[in-house]
Amino acid sequence: MGQFGIGQPVRRKEDTRLLTGQGQFTDDLNFDGQVYAAFVRSSYANAKILGVDVSGAMAMPGVLAVYTGQDLVDAKVGTLVNEANYANRSGAPMHKTNRAVMPADQTRFVGECLAVVIARTHHEAREAAEAVAFDFEPLPAIANTARSVDPSAPVVWPEFGTNVVVHWEYGDEADVDAKLAASHKQVSVDLINNRLVVSPMEPRVAAAVWDEAEGLTVYTPSQGGRRLQQMMAQVLFNIPMDKVRVISKDTGGGFGIRSKMYPETAMVAFAARKLGVPVKWRGDRSETFVSDYHGRDQVNHATMGLDKDGRITALKVATLVNVGAYLSENGVRLPMEGGGRIIPCTYHAPDFYFSVKPVFTNTICTDTYRGAGRPEANYIMERLMDAAAEACGLTRDEIRRRNFIQPSQMPYTTHLGFVIDSGDFEGTMDKALEAAHWSTFEERRKEAASRGKKRGIGVAAFIEGAGSRPTEGMRLKFEDNGDVTIVAGTYSHGQGHATVYSQLVNEFLGVDYDKVKLVNGDTATSPAVSIGTFGSRSSMVGGMGLKMASAKIVEKGKIIAAHLLQSQAEKVTFESGVFRTATSEISIAEVAAAARDSSRLPEGLAPGLDETVTYNGESENFPNGAHVCEVEVDPDTGVLEIVSYVAVDDCGVVLNPFIVHGQVYGGVAQGVGQALTENVVYDEEGQLITASYMDYGMPRASHLPMVEALFNVVPSKTNELGVKGAGEAGATGAPPAVVSAVVDALKDYGVKHIDMPLTPERVWRAINA
Repeated sequence: MGQFGIGQPVRRKEDTRLLTGQGQFTDDLNFDGQVYAAFVRSSYANAKILGVDVSGAMAMPGVLAVYTGQDLVDAKVGTLVNEANYANRSGAPMHKTNRAVMPADQTRFVGECLAVVIARTHHEAREAAEAVAFDFEPLPAIANTARSVDPSAPVVWPEFGTNVVVHWEYGDEADVDAKLAASHKQVSVDLINNRLVVSPMEPRVAAAVWDEAEGLTVYTPSQGGRRLQQMMAQVLFNIPMDKVRVISKDTGGGFGIRSKMYPETAMVAFAARKLGVPVKWRGDRSETFVSDYHGRDQVNHATMGLDKDGRITALKVATLVNVGAYLSENGVRLPMEGGGRIIPCTYHAPDFYFSVKPVFTNTICTDTYRGAGRPEANYIMERLMDAAAEACGLTRDEIRRRNFIQPSQMPYTTHLGFVIDSGDFEGTMDKALEAAHWSTFEERRKEAASRGKKRGIGVAAFIEGAGSRPTEGMRLKFEDNGDVTIVAGTYSHGQGHATVYSQLVNEFLGVDYDKVKLVNGDTATSPAVSIGTFGSRSSMVGGMGLKMASAKIVEKGKIIAAHLLQSQAEKVTFESGVFRTATSEISIAEVAAAARDSSRLPEGLAPGLDETVTYNGESENFPNGAHVCEVEVDPDTGVLEIVSYVAVDDCGVVLNPFIVHGQVYGGVAQGVGQALTENVVYDEEGQLITASYMDYGMPRASHLPMVEALFNVVPSKTNELGVKGAGEAGATGAPPAVVSAVVDALKDYGVKHIDMPLTPERVWRAINA
């Protein structure tokens, strides 16, 4: 409504508080009598635990307790579960490992928590942790994804006899092989989708308070606490749900990995309950590297057949995904339920065979990271399309045009049964090409050559699946002071919910934008159905929940307005915050005030305007886009510069373009980081070589271009708001666009592909090969 309604570029109301130091993060919280935790971590990638001596630590000043894995066994603490269930074609189930919070008998990756020391001060806890002595029997380790399936590779879980968790397949391999063989052209790519350290700005933190009457309260950054509450109550500690409360204040970055239950959080809670005092732990950056779940880490081999007109005839994709030493909550699912829901992405492939082998290695678990399987799937398809363009003698935009799913084919059912409801993939790409001046690129290539530089341009089209698990609780309440409170099942950790949700309430109810307040992040106050924020879902599930709650408030408001205006409810209309009859009107603020006074209400009507709803959607939504990247490469050094970047996104109806642009910029930065600088490296013994920012290449400002972010709005048909997710587009579109541009710049050298990250050394070696 007006300057604050849907589609307006309202600046985030959260920012003033955060930028002026008024944010409240978990490490800002302190409690009377609080003590500190420090963890003892494994220095071996694979080793039997023969014994542990904690006497030296217990004798040190300030130490209250030392707990090991055996203490958890004795206390009957549960394990961190994985709920995935896949099977081989034979019907044999996947190999499952429930992870102990701290192992008692064997450690399987460097950095694994083996013991925790509780002491009066942070310094005393850290010092005493150094005095805990473990006796290990080192065992052979495997860290390399591709080599994990070699017959000679060490087996992480010997009882399974293999590192392959499951061989999951879709489609008829023999039939697809025959169609590939009969195709006019075949193209193949071998790709490594590099492992990443997720690196939220805020390291992991946990604080726990135990009260015999109230139970356990855990403070930790998250992406919604209900899942953590359920894990601690029902799985780990076997206590009633209403005796566990999880509170997340401000969270300094989520990106998927902050939605998980980690051993450190469980141990802080265990120690607080055991000792009866508040316990706090803040990880440092080195602990983030060795214990936060990593992202990506796939090896892909893909083959695509094409007819004489350059149209896809068949597609075959084989994926190895490194899940680490244990099964995290979602790591094993990502190729199938993340990438699988959309592959072959924006293209129509009549026949498809998909093979996925998740593999165990002696590394940290992998799990969801911005995009969660969809960036990997789109990367496969975009590298194939570039190869197909060359093989068929077509331009890279033309090969895509000939294979895009067309609007006339919508709703389009993907091979794995997901229904893409809307999209204009060709129109979106054309808008990006026009904004990037694609047609005049060769002039810029010649000009760069005159300066001794190699210039290239790349395009990537992509699609995502957003809004998964389309169920969420939302509450909307008019307060006594005239404010309106949103109590959300979603959880805002950078997405700007306080702003966008206020815009929606302003749009639906005509309430002053500044009077709307957001409450989230506390399982004691959030709706019973509180799923959280991940997978670009909140605009749909939260927005639709607010629309439903607003409709209920208007419905009740009409009854109250009719009573006050001496009319009938069916004769009352509502628009722009005002209830009207043919002869009179009353504002929603006046109706809300009357609703608090039972003497002014119709008989039998409950007081207040306070509605809690659960949105249950039938489907997710499918944001998509096209990104164009232009680079210059110095052939003498391999150093490259992104000189232009255009992002055109279809995220449906744009609720706040200012916020969506911010999401695109952040996603592009993370995608560029994967493409150019970031890479996790383990040595043959499973030691993490890139264990700090001295060795792990975070993208710098110098790597990032000015991004021109545009929209091609095609409203989603899966929800009444018409919205599609926006949070993960940049991280999905940037890697293939950047790689395409660099390979184009180096085509005179015969370079067909370079695996990410495209560091100056890798580019230089490709030039000189």
